[in-house]
Amino acid sequence: MTKSAKFSPLLYVAAAALLWSTGGFFIKWNDLSGLELSFLRSVFALLVVAWFTRREGFAINGITLAASLLYAALVILFVSATKQTTAANAIFLQYTSPMYLLIFEPLVYKEKFRSRDLVTVLVCLGGMTLFFVGQLRPQDITGNILALASGLCFAAYFLLLRHPKARLVNRASSVIYGNLLVILITAPWGIAALRSLDRYDTSSVIYLGVVQLGLSYVLFTHAMARGVRSLDAGIIAYIEPVLNPVWVFLGIGERPSRWALLGGSIIIVAVIAHMLLDAKSKRKQNHFPDLI
Repeated sequence: MTKSAKFSPLLYVAAAALLWSTGGFFIKWNDLSGLELSFLRSVFALLVVAWFTRREGFAINGITLAASLLYAALVILFVSATKQTTAANAIFLQYTSPMYLLIFEPLVYKEKFRSRDLVTVLVCLGGMTLFFVGQLRPQDITGNILALASGLCFAAYFLLLRHPKARLVNRASSVIYGNLLVILITAPWGIAALRSLDRYDTSSVIYLGVVQLGLSYVLFTHAMARGVRSLDAGIIAYIEPVLNPVWVFLGIGERPSRWALLGGSIIIVAVIAHMLLDAKSKRKQNHFPDLI
């Protein structure tokens, strides 16, 4: 048994979501536009992911090319949404993605629909709505639409990572080429921004590229390559929006509302319950008798 095989792949998803959760604060912390920031952090993310997965080569096929396009879209859309609406609105609306997975994953991969998946997603979405009681403002409509589009791309990206052909090449090919696409698309804005970067912009860009985007996707694509169901990954990733207000509080002293604390508690309980039920179900399927 290899060292990595000792750990559930869901733990890698959880670790990735933990790193993703720091993104909202650092995106808001700098003065760069969404397109400028997308360019600069993707430069660092591309280098990090390519370095960690270099031994797997840099081949690409049709499935990973499609996934790369979706990755580039979701990254640009989410950063732009966070800049144009509240970070809370952006992350909440992006995390409508499990609802799309709930509909399309059984159809695409011919899997049995599980009632507990629906219950868990509905509970999580119910908990998420408590974060935003009275806070979804009409003036944020552009950012909200961008965030919803990012969530749709996120769901489609999840689905493609599970495709058998995605495992024939570097597990992180979609991230590598996706970041390359982001760099090419946003280069005019990003290059122009280089001359005006201050130390806050520079430090936030390096962190976002190396840690929040680069290392997180190394962990996430590793988990998906080990067979994590798209919906399970989407549910576990709810750690990201739950922890977002924690980092905001630690960074700038903004206190989450009581509604947000209640919503976060509901989501954490739902996610842990889902993980435990899933693990129990797999043990029953394996049906290994205890040895006395």
